[in-house]
Amino acid sequence: MNKIRKLQGRVLEIERTGETFTDEYGEKWEKCIFTVELTNYSKRTPDEKIPDEIKGKKIKLVRYCCYDWHYKLGVRKTLEPDETEAVLSGKPTETVYW
Repeated sequence: MNKIRKLQGRVLEIERTGETFTDEYGEKWEKCIFTVELTNYSKRTPDEKIPDEIKGKKIKLVRYCCYDWHYKLGVRKTLEPDETEAVLSGKPTETVYW
């Protein structure tokens, strides 16, 4: 069975793109590009050790933001399993690149 792994990092910068959409509840969401410095795996994978070659690596993570707490710097941001695998294999995707 494959273990679900999720890398995690600290948000250093948030670039607001101005690209928006309104959801079915009338809330306006803006596409943002987060610069994240990889620090470790999420707490759910305590036995995993982040490879030295990617620890501290700065990546770009695409997310949609709506609320003021979405725009906080210095907070932890967790990658999705497919984004984690993309980083580990060195293959950028639409939502994670460097």
